Amino acid sequence: MNWLANTLTSSIGKKLMMALTGLAFLGFLAGHLAGNMTVYIGPDAFNAYAEGLKNLGVVIIAFEAVLVLFAVVHIVTGLTLFYQNYKARPARYAVNKSGGGRTIGSATMPYTGILVLLFVLIHLFNFTFVDKSGTTLFNLVTAKFDNTPYVIFYIAAMLVVGVHVSHGLWSAFQTIGANHPKYMPIIRVLSIVFAIVVGIGFGVLPIYFSISA
Repeated sequence: MNWLANTLTSSIGKKLMMALTGLAFLGFLAGHLAGNMTVYIGPDAFNAYAEGLKNLGVVIIAFEAVLVLFAVVHIVTGLTLFYQNYKARPARYAVNKSGGGRTIGSATMPYTGILVLLFVLIHLFNFTFVDKSGTTLFNLVTAKFDNTPYVIFYIAAMLVVGVHVSHGLWSAFQTIGANHPKYMPIIRVLSIVFAIVVGIGFGVLPIYFSISA
């Protein structure tokens, strides 16, 4: 088992864990967005979607436990890599060049990652760790989004998520070995498209709930 421990604690192993957990979260984002889209069918469909998840019982609990585990691995590994990179090059370059395909997403990954974490915690306390007795999820979400500052905050957070995802997706594929000259340009484009879909898809939800309130 020493080879496994050595691999996971190496720089390559950490990046691989980041890639695999990141891809898992991207899959969750896609599924979560698809579920939220049921709101456009109507409140009943949205509530039925939420109730369906709740009725999964131990399955959804296990799924959430795995997500928490992946989140811990992703966050701890990401912060460790960021610290190691910082220690390896504590002095910043005199000129910050954007060559080599460097993008806003790649340049801000650690910072957008921290902001996404803060948003997720706030989101959980607003929609998950609350008393839902005597109300429906649709009514709960509508009440939360009947607050202009929170709507603005939510939309801004989705922009940050989009920026994070725009680099995270293609970077994950690159890490797992899909760095092929023929396919990487396509993966980069798909990453941007996915980021836009996620950003807009989630970003318009508070506007919809505010209008329908």
